[in-house]
Amino acid sequence: MKTPVIRERMVSHLLNIDETLANKVGEALGLKAMPKPADAAMPTRQDLDAAPTLSIVENGPQRFEGRKLGILVTDGTDAAILKALKAALDKEGATFEIIAPKVGGAKASDGSWIEADQMIDGGPSVLYDAIALLPVETAMDDLVQESTARDFVADAFAHCKFIGYVGAVMPLFEKAGIADADFDEGVIPLASSKDVAGFIGKLGKLRVWGREPNVKMK
Repeated sequence: MKTPVIRERMVSHLLNIDETLANKVGEALGLKAMPKPADAAMPTRQDLDAAPTLSIVENGPQRFEGRKLGILVTDGTDAAILKALKAALDKEGATFEIIAPKVGGAKASDGSWIEADQMIDGGPSVLYDAIALLPVETAMDDLVQESTARDFVADAFAHCKFIGYVGAVMPLFEKAGIADADFDEGVIPLASSKDVAGFIGKLGKLRVWGREPNVKMK
């Protein structure tokens, strides 16, 4: 794709498929002028109706089985919510990883120890299909100063992933440039363990594609 002629050739083929798509790609590639459509083996058509049954977005897996949730914790994380998340993910056939400020882990609200799989510096949200944010208020001063914690949230939001969160993490959303006015169906509060089932139940959609235009406008 570093060779301009290859970019033009790709767009010339897209012109035979969908002119709107071709123009968007051409603009993103910075083409000075749109190429002529490529020679087609058969006459092309642009007047076909949309076929929802062929849409990958509209006909996704509708399940989180085989996927992975990234769970950000700190000392004091609500043990009941974490336990409920683990149980729901196991029932769903999904997996998870625990991310903490320190790779050794953190102490939960009930005094139990939470073993961490990743340190926040080495476990970015791009590794996960969705994330859950379970830090406590007393950890916020340190987390908002941590660029990788900010990026953990900002990247998940920008990539249209589902995000479960406890109320204490609002300063982290703000640090990531996400106001509560930006929240959509994919940003789900976890006020207690009772909210976990609803959160996990939505993860099968995998992405909140309706968020994408708003993210790009920022």
